[in-house]
Amino acid sequence: MNDHATHHARSWILPASLLALTALAGCKLGPDYVQPPVPVHETWREAVPPGESIANLPWWELFQDPVLRDLVQEALAQNKDLKVALARIAEARAQAGFTKADLYPRIDIAAGADLVEARTGDGDALPTRDVFLAADVFYEIDLWGKLRRANEASVQELLATEEAYRVVTITLVADVGSLYLQLRDLDNRLEISQRTLQAREESLEIIRVRFEAGVISEVDVNQAEIQVFDARASVESFQRLRTQTENALSVLLGRTPDEIARGLTLAEVEYMFEIPVGLPSELIQRRPDVLQAERRLAAQTARIGVAEALKFPSLSLTGTAGVSDDLTEGGPTSWFAGLGAQLLGPLFNAGKNERRVEIERARTEQLLQQYEQSILTAFREVEDAIVATNTYRTEYTARRQQVESATNAADLSWVRYEGGLTSYLEVLDLQRSQFSAELAASQTLQLHLSSIVELYKALGGGWTVPPELASAEAD
Repeated sequence: MNDHATHHARSWILPASLLALTALAGCKLGPDYVQPPVPVHETWREAVPPGESIANLPWWELFQDPVLRDLVQEALAQNKDLKVALARIAEARAQAGFTKADLYPRIDIAAGADLVEARTGDGDALPTRDVFLAADVFYEIDLWGKLRRANEASVQELLATEEAYRVVTITLVADVGSLYLQLRDLDNRLEISQRTLQAREESLEIIRVRFEAGVISEVDVNQAEIQVFDARASVESFQRLRTQTENALSVLLGRTPDEIARGLTLAEVEYMFEIPVGLPSELIQRRPDVLQAERRLAAQTARIGVAEALKFPSLSLTGTAGVSDDLTEGGPTSWFAGLGAQLLGPLFNAGKNERRVEIERARTEQLLQQYEQSILTAFREVEDAIVATNTYRTEYTARRQQVESATNAADLSWVRYEGGLTSYLEVLDLQRSQFSAELAASQTLQLHLSSIVELYKALGGGWTVPPELASAEAD
C-alpha cells in the first residue's frame, strides 16, 4: 500500500472508531426500572364516608388545641431523630454528587523541583535546578453504562432518604399527638382517682362513726379501708405514669425531661365523627414507607446494570501536558504532551463476575418482596385504624352510659345502706363498678382520639419534604 493509501485509511479509521465508541457509550446494560404490579385493594372493608382523604389536612388542626399545635411545631424543629433523618438526606445528596462526578473527566495537576549537583572530571561543581508543571487528564468512557447506572442508583437512594424523612416526620407528629392524648387521659384518670379517694375517705369516717356507735360491725370498717387504700394506690400509679409520659414527650420535643403544658381536656377536644379516607389506590402513591421501598428497589435494579458492565472491558483515556525548565544559566525550557488509552477487561476469574450479577439480582428480588410487603402492611394499618375509629366511637358512647348507670346505682345503694335496707357489700361492689367505669370511659375516649391520629398516620399524613430538600431529581 502506498503512502497516500495508508494516510487515507488512517483518516477513515479514526472517525469510525470514535463513532463506534460513541455508540457504545450510549448503551446501558441491565434492566431499566419499571414499577412492578402491586397488590390490588379495591375497597375498604369498613364503611367509610366519601370525600377527600383526611391525610391532606394536618390532624392536629382538626383537634383545635393550640397547645398541641405548638408541641407538634416544637417537635418538628427540635426532635433529634428528625435531625438525623435530615442529615442522612445531606449525606445521600453528597454521595449522589460524588458518584455523578465519575461521569466527567478528572484533571490533576502536578508540580515539582529538583536540585542536583554534579561534578566534572576536574572536580568542579555543576549544580542544576529543574522545575516542572504538568496536568494529567483521566477519563473513563462509559461503554456499557456502568457509571450511569451507578448514578441512577445514587439518585434513587437520595430520593429514598427523602421518603425516610417523611416517615420519621409522620411518625414523630403521630407519637407527639398520641403521647399528649395519653397525658390528658392520665390527667383525667388521676383526677378521677383523687376524687374517688376523697369520697372514700369521707365514707370511711362515716363508717367509723357508725361502728363506734355499735350500729355496724368492724368488717364494714375494714372493707371501707380496703377501698381507700385501693384508690390511694391508683392515685400513686397514675401520678407515676403521668410523669413518665411527660418525660417521654419531652424527649420527642428535644428537651430534657420537664413538665408539659396542657391545653384542652379530652372532653373539650373537637373532632370529626365522619372521617373520609379516600380511595385505596391513592394510598400507594402517598405512603412514604411504600415510596421509600420503591425507591430502594429502583436503586437496586440499577446496580444490576453496574454488575453486568463489570463483565466487559473498560476503556480509559489519559493525557498529560506540561512544561519543564532548567533554571541554571542558559538551561533549556521544554514542553511535553502525551495521549494514551487503556483497555482493561476480565479474562478469567472463575465466574466471579457472573456471581456478582446473581448477587445483585437476588438482592433486587428481596427488595421487590419488601416493597410488596410494605403495600400489604399499609392496607392493613389503614383497615385497622378505620375499624378502631368506628368501634371506639361506639364503645365510648356505651362507656358514658355505663358511667351514668353506675353512678346512679352507687348513689341509690348508699341511701339504701344508710336506711338499713342492704349490706355494705352491695355499696362496695357498686362503688368499684363506678370507679372502673369512669376510668374506662376516660381511656376509651383517649383511644378513640388516638385512633384518629393513627388513621392519619396510616394514610400517609400528607407531609412533604420542604422545597429546599426535595430537589434530588433536578440535580
